[in-house]
This record gives sequence, structure tokens and C-alpha cells, in this order.
Amino acid sequence: MLPELSAILDLLEGGFGRLKILVVGDLMLDRYIFGEVDRISPEAPVPVLRHARRYERAGGAANVAMNLTGLGCQAYLAGFWGDDGEKKELAAILEQGGVDTVGVVSGTLPTISKTRIVGRVQQLLRLDIESQDDRPEVENDRLRERVVELAGKMSAVILSDYAKGALTPGLCEAVIRAAKEAGVPVFVDPKTPDFGKYSGATTVCPNLKELALATGIAAHKTGEVIAASTGLLSEHDLSFLTVTMSEKGITVVEPSGSYHSPARAREVFDVSGAGDTVIATLAAGVAGGLKVRTAVEFANLAAGIVVAKVGTVPVARHELIAALTPSSGISSGDKVLDLERVTKRVAEWRAAGETIVFTNGCFDLLHVGHIALLEDCRRFGTKLILGLNTDASVSRLKGPSRPIVGERERAKVMSALAAVDVVVLFDEDTPLELIRSLKPNVLVKGGDYSVETVVGHEDVIASGGRVEIVPTVEGFSTTNIVRKMAEGGQQSAAKLAEVLR
Repeated sequence: MLPELSAILDLLEGGFGRLKILVVGDLMLDRYIFGEVDRISPEAPVPVLRHARRYERAGGAANVAMNLTGLGCQAYLAGFWGDDGEKKELAAILEQGGVDTVGVVSGTLPTISKTRIVGRVQQLLRLDIESQDDRPEVENDRLRERVVELAGKMSAVILSDYAKGALTPGLCEAVIRAAKEAGVPVFVDPKTPDFGKYSGATTVCPNLKELALATGIAAHKTGEVIAASTGLLSEHDLSFLTVTMSEKGITVVEPSGSYHSPARAREVFDVSGAGDTVIATLAAGVAGGLKVRTAVEFANLAAGIVVAKVGTVPVARHELIAALTPSSGISSGDKVLDLERVTKRVAEWRAAGETIVFTNGCFDLLHVGHIALLEDCRRFGTKLILGLNTDASVSRLKGPSRPIVGERERAKVMSALAAVDVVVLFDEDTPLELIRSLKPNVLVKGGDYSVETVVGHEDVIASGGRVEIVPTVEGFSTTNIVRKMAEGGQQSAAKLAEVLR
């Protein structure tokens, strides 16, 4: 389980929305064309692809920005694109993704694009559109003016360098200086072995091959490369280095030493864009107040999600929440939420394809009947929400002598159960408003009920859900426990009186 889990969930469930992060770098359009190959062309010895489908994705620095909005951050993008069809396609993707392109300059060179032609799962050809001409200095000046103006207003700045010309040494120097003067951290994804271009940044995030080139040591000598990289920190005024090591995970190099975060084990389909996800998640985590080690672990988790997808696909917030909130792995303190946070978490779970189950009760003095009910609930879906009556609600329903156990203690006990994913308190006599807010897929009630007598059944069924009735375990109830305790107390008092007589 990740450290600072509660803080991470707070960020994912709204905290990231407060962050403004600027991405500066090389914008690209990634295009994929898929089809079937079953013959060779009679015109030339090349395969004939029968087109099946195509799609476009934001690539390069644009993909970094898409990862940020996927986390819930406010993403601002700066770079170049041309006046062409690729620009229109990329702009549409970014607009739909919620990325602000206020820093993007329309230039004279074409929008960079990469078209991958794939037969089934085998890439047959990649067609790149980009100019090798030098960009007019007036365009570089315009971009520098925009990003310097924006940098000081951000929570963090990311320099996404794909060596396509946007990040000139002068631009990097100006952005880093403006950000540092405003106390804004700068994160760099490099594409050059000379880190001097990025001097003064908070961290540079090379892969192992890039770091090996920077240190002059062969990449297979991993230990020596990491040890030698410590000198780069002082040489280039960096706080730390973040080294991505493919399937091995991420290593962080600090002046005091290094530590390693192993990769989160997943089946790997495509590593395209994984580096973009790492730097976006790392920057957002640190800007959001996480410790560096926690942010690195978080970035590792995010990378593990995107490499299980085909193509350049940004991480989505609901995927991270689903990965971070298995009932067996989350602590009880992180399960007791107010309605606002429960509603957000349910939305993310639903987006991730989870089946939401809801049940409710007072649960005063936990007994085997309660356990049986919750285990039955779990069979009907993948996430279980427990609505718990507050003390005031219990008193109105059960009388002034109840509850025996206070709401905070009851919530703590119920959230410690593996079957329960979330506990939410409600003050009304019935959970009707709670059910209407959460819209569960399955509403479960234990006892001698019919579907028509279960509170909220009409709303659940109207929204496409269903109601399940499970039998209670005979002989077990809080009332019986209270009665036995009272009878036992009376017997003990009688025995004591007899002894003292």
C-alpha cells in the first residue's frame, strides 16, 4: 500500500483541481491506423493493409498535459503547432481533454505528427511529418514571452523535451529562472545527455540510457551509473534526479544517496507515453504536497496502468482510485467519508466499471448476523457502500437508550471489515436521500422485506439497478444481545445481594 494514501486520495478526489501546471515542449499528434494484412501487393513486394479503424491521440508534451487533466489538474500547454489539418485534430483532442492551449504559438512549420500503421498487433510502418528547418527567431521569442509570463502563476512547470526544437537553451533558462523566482518547482523530461540546458530545475527525469550518456558510463553498469549521477546534482543545481528504469521501476538520486521504487507488476502491452505519465504524476504529486518518495511511488502506479494499454493513452483518475481502494488494502480511517467525497469516489468507481452495492443500518453492537449480511452484499458487486445511521437517527428509531456504541466508534468498527469499501453516516430516519445521491447498481436489505417495501427501491430500479433481499441469521440481533446483557446483570446483582445478606 502506498504511503500517504489518504493524502493521495484527497488529491485525486478534488485536491488536484486546485493545481495549475504548465507544460512546455514539443507538441505532437499521434495517429494510429489499424487493419488486416492477408496478401502482398502485385505492384511491389509490400503488404496490403485492409483498413479497419483509425484514431488520433495527443503526443509528446501534449500527452503530458492530457495526463495532468486526467488526474484532475488544470493543465496549461505551451509549444508550437502549424496551420494545418494536424493542428485542427490535435486542438480538438486537447479541447475535449480540458487542456488550456493559451501558451501554444502558431508557427510557419508543420504540426509534428507520427502515423503508425499496424497490421493486427504488428507495426508495419511509421510516417513522421516534421520539418528539419530552423524555426524563425521571432516565433521562438513569442513562445519565450508567453511561457515566462505564465510560469510564475503556476503550481509547477514541466519541460517536456522531445528534441524537436521547441525547448531551446534560451527558453529553458528563461522559464527555469522565472519559475524559481516565484518558488515554482520545475520538472524536466530530457532528450539530451547534456543536462546543462536544464540547470536550476527541481528534477530531471531521464531514463537509464539517457543517464548513462550523461555520466559517460555504460548503461549495463547500473550501479556505477547511479553512483556517478550524484555529481550531476551539484553540477546542474538540481534537487534530485528521477531515473525511469523500464520494467525495473524508478530510482531517485538525492545528495544524501539513492533509493529505488520497484515497478508495479502489470502485463505490459505498450510503453508509449509511460514517461509522460511518470513526469505528469510526479509533478502533480509534489506540487500537491506529497513527499518526493510518495510522489514517485504514485507515479510508478500510474505508469503501471498506462503500459497495460495499447497506444499513447493518458492515465485516468478513476483508474488510480480503483487501484488505490481495494477493500483488503485500504485502512479503516480512509474508508469513513462524507457524502461529497463518497459521491466523487462512486463516480470514479463507476467510470472504472465497478458495480456499486449499497446497504444500510444502525449496526449497534456488531454480531454474526451483520457479518453475514455484509458478506452477502459483497457477492452482488465489487464495491460496497455502508450507510450508517448517526446517533440522533438511531435514538429516534430505537429509543433514547440507544445507541449503545457511538457513531464514530461504530463507523470505525464497520470500516475495519474487509467486505466494506466505504462508510458514510446519514442523519435522516431513512437513507433515501443518500440512495438518490449515490445511485447504486444494487440495493441490498436484510430481513423479512419484499422489494416494494425497501426504502429507495423505486429510485434504484428507475436508474437501471436492482434490489436484493437476503435472509437474516436467526437468533442474532442487537436487541437480543442487549436483553441477554440486562438479564445477566440482573442475575449477577441477585447473586451479590444473596452473598451480602
